[in-house]
Amino acid sequence: MKIILTQEVDGLGAPGDVVEVKDGYGRNYLVPRNLAVRWTRGGQKTVDSIKTARASRAVASHDQAEVLKRQLEAAPVNVSVRSGSQGRLFGAVTTAEIAEALASVTGGAVDRRTVVVANPIKSLGSHRVSVKLHDDVSAVVALNVVPA
Repeated sequence: MKIILTQEVDGLGAPGDVVEVKDGYGRNYLVPRNLAVRWTRGGQKTVDSIKTARASRAVASHDQAEVLKRQLEAAPVNVSVRSGSQGRLFGAVTTAEIAEALASVTGGAVDRRTVVVANPIKSLGSHRVSVKLHDDVSAVVALNVVPA
């Protein structure tokens, strides 16, 4: 089955890529979760619109991404969340909350989809998250989760 990715899928591709996957994977997983749409002959317009949207969201140049990386890695970022008496959180820290905290540090908007959290953050303390700034530039940010 040929599909057009609308979101980044690890190990498969980036938004706007046309890839060939097994029928069940595409029909039962990718398409229902809006990670992809079926490829059609008229799908080239979809590919073009996805790529232009991706280009507008991405950091324009590699140099700007490097500057942003240095800003993010310079100091730890604090995220305040509600927690219980034992230090456990009521839920988990979301990528939107992390992106909001990063935006306050950089002074610009950080897209929540660029934040990569390996394991859900469900406790107070220091954690590490990765932020994909450009195709080949990624920053590892020290994140301090503190009680609100």
